[in-house]
Amino acid sequence: MSANGYDAIIVGGGHNGLVCGAYFARAGARSVVLEARGKTGGAADTSAPFPNHPEIRVSTYSYVMSLMPRTVIEDLELARFGYDVTPFGPYYQAFPDGRSLKLFAEDHARSRASVARFSRRDAETLPRWEAWLRSVGEVLGPLLTRVPPKLGSLAPTDLLDQARIAWKMRKLGVSGVADVTRLFTMSVTDLLDEWFEAEELKGLLAVNGIIGTWAGPDEPGTAYVMLHHAIGDVGDGKMGSWGFPQGGMGAVADALRGAAEHFGCEIRTRARVSKILSRDGRATGVVLENGDVLEAPIVVSAIHPKLAFLEMIERKELPEDFVRAIERWRSRSGVVKINLALSELPRFRADPGEGLQEHHTGSILLCPSSGYAERAFQDAHLERRASTAPFAEGTIPTTLDRQLAPPGVQVFSIFSQWVPDDWNREPHREELEAYADRIVALYTDLAPNFARSVIDRQVIGPHDMERELGLVGGNIFHGELTVDQLFHMRPAPGFADYRTPIRGLYHASSATHAGGGVNGIPGWQAFRQAQRDRRQWRRS
Repeated sequence: MSANGYDAIIVGGGHNGLVCGAYFARAGARSVVLEARGKTGGAADTSAPFPNHPEIRVSTYSYVMSLMPRTVIEDLELARFGYDVTPFGPYYQAFPDGRSLKLFAEDHARSRASVARFSRRDAETLPRWEAWLRSVGEVLGPLLTRVPPKLGSLAPTDLLDQARIAWKMRKLGVSGVADVTRLFTMSVTDLLDEWFEAEELKGLLAVNGIIGTWAGPDEPGTAYVMLHHAIGDVGDGKMGSWGFPQGGMGAVADALRGAAEHFGCEIRTRARVSKILSRDGRATGVVLENGDVLEAPIVVSAIHPKLAFLEMIERKELPEDFVRAIERWRSRSGVVKINLALSELPRFRADPGEGLQEHHTGSILLCPSSGYAERAFQDAHLERRASTAPFAEGTIPTTLDRQLAPPGVQVFSIFSQWVPDDWNREPHREELEAYADRIVALYTDLAPNFARSVIDRQVIGPHDMERELGLVGGNIFHGELTVDQLFHMRPAPGFADYRTPIRGLYHASSATHAGGGVNGIPGWQAFRQAQRDRRQWRRS
């Protein structure tokens, strides 16, 4: 084999690309991961963004871990390479009237006691809600690690796959299947209105239905997005929780790269791919921006589908219906990531005190009601302006990870929404800074010391995410989690099985089934499909 000849080429060195490359190398294949940037990991990144405070590091883009299957963690021996995730504390919402609401992942009695301050009826309902979510999650969670069937195909193997999915769904029963159908079509607002009465609780629970989504909580389909974030169990038998990686999200990328290189995968950075090559309907390799040609019978794209299939492959090489499906693929976003360095922990009026408290270790929300979040979305969607009162989820990873900052300094990581979905086209720096000012002011209304504790800040908008990471539209999921872009439709009908119309070319980005989130499932599945196909080709 020549120096530029490989068994498998992976385009894109984000977490899915690294997972895929590691699995190929682990199987004995000569594999290479090609990353356009100067570092691997994509949105799983730790950086030191403050020039005057180089000792302070942040999780630049993505900021928490969950949903990575135990299978992937153990197969790739990630703990050996530094993968270490600490589950975080409660979901916390403080209110100007001095009350606060806390929901705990494991301590159901304390959750009920907290909810009872707002509604005794809701406190009594909460256990039934959690049991219902768990029952649906036990069936749908394992589907995250299953290859979607080709619904509508009459081929015997495809009919068998469809039957297997239907057999799994039998556990839900008639009413359970009805519940799942409603989840996929309802808004999270309507769903929560059926269960609860307190607006404060509904606001907190609605958060998981709108994270990273170009839709307010009143939009149909957001009920499923909530479930996607709440599942935690992907078929390995253990309900997971969200957590902070020690060393920030970049430590996850470093662990994946360490595993890939340990198994023998070659990693090339500053190796931008300009073209994916094929001949007679079969993948043959890639051309780098510098003109180098790399050859391999297997090529895996772990980048946004619009970049891979509309810019790197000639249109004539792909079926017209597939191209049209990718052209229609929606990848809008209104996400802004804000990283703050603080001189002290926030002291909330609702839970006063100067020391570390449990609510500092969890998710600190700005979402006092579902209506609040809907108004924030409509500002961006209808009024075409940045939200005047944005929704935000803040975390303080330094409460559980002291690798990021020196003693006495805290990192406050804020994921917020919304700005208009066309802000990916221009930087909008002044408007973004004003938007960040509003979020700081809103947190200061709840914790009076907040604004004066800010040492420095970084504000990242959709334009930055598209330019720096190739996240078209700034969408963190490589495509919206809407009903028509899920499961067998992700990213195109008939091609949700990680294969593409070109033989030997596979797709492993977060735009495939089980994306988004930093879970590695698409990279793992693309490898598995390629292995199955290679075995079949050899037999043929």
